[in-house]
Amino acid sequence: MSTGDGRNSAGPAVSPDEWTSQVATTEEVVDPAAVRAVAALFDDGLATPAPGDPLPPMWHWAALSDWTASGRIAADGHPVRGGFLPPIDLPRRMFAGGEVVLHAPLTVGETIRRESVVDSVVEKKGRTGTLVVVTVSTRIFGAAGRLAVAERQNLIYRAAGASSSRPPVQPAAELLPIGPPLHRVDDWTWEFATDPTLLMRFSAATSNAHRIHYDWPYATHVEGYPGLVVHGPLMTMALAETLRLQGISGRIATLRHRNLKPLFCAEPAMLRRTHAEGDLLTVGLFGRGESDPCVSLKVELAPASTERSRSL
Repeated sequence: MSTGDGRNSAGPAVSPDEWTSQVATTEEVVDPAAVRAVAALFDDGLATPAPGDPLPPMWHWAALSDWTASGRIAADGHPVRGGFLPPIDLPRRMFAGGEVVLHAPLTVGETIRRESVVDSVVEKKGRTGTLVVVTVSTRIFGAAGRLAVAERQNLIYRAAGASSSRPPVQPAAELLPIGPPLHRVDDWTWEFATDPTLLMRFSAATSNAHRIHYDWPYATHVEGYPGLVVHGPLMTMALAETLRLQGISGRIATLRHRNLKPLFCAEPAMLRRTHAEGDLLTVGLFGRGESDPCVSLKVELAPASTERSRSL
């Protein structure tokens, strides 16, 4: 979950037509160093993918991340507005979810082509006032030019909120590293533990400089959260990692993810499967004692016969 540049404003100041036609195209390498960083962060006993190995589902968020030049960093740690994403004049930007379709595996170390476009910019009225939903579509082509990944992400921009009424989470300075974040409890059930070091390392692995994830005074006093905010992509990738731990990641065809509410650093959380029927299953991340998930991941598996043909 991430936000904008921290400015106070009344609403959006950009025409959707200005930002829905440009296509950003880059040529990049599926970074082995970033892959090693994610593997070290999860530290879950699975082998670290090496150059030439298939990239695990959702790991392209780290392996293809991009460092913004220091001169283009805004007060909240995000890139200044008005580059690829529209300069919407609302202070908070939230990672709301999306969909990832896996057409063919990416491999660690290969050179890929990425094409991204802003599909839509839609203003809405929500419970907290004006919000704007920006939808970005991305296609990633492998070294042979074949479409490997088709992705849609939904970003929500909204007005600044009042300070949280939730009790403050333990100050970051008092929290010690807790070790590997995933601890199996039962079949399809894991504890998910977080600490400031984990959040800092994930920020570095994904080139995410947003201060709510590592800067306690900023997160609590400027943006009004009760503690450091656990990244939405970290929670989503942790859910996807359970599929690897269950040994079924090679059959994944589509992942649909929704970020529904925040989790704060050091708050207890559980990952568990909530639905399974045929080639469809759902896993969710829940706070302690909560019945509604913070993040939900719906997974569609390719039939075994289809998976065999994809590997030929």
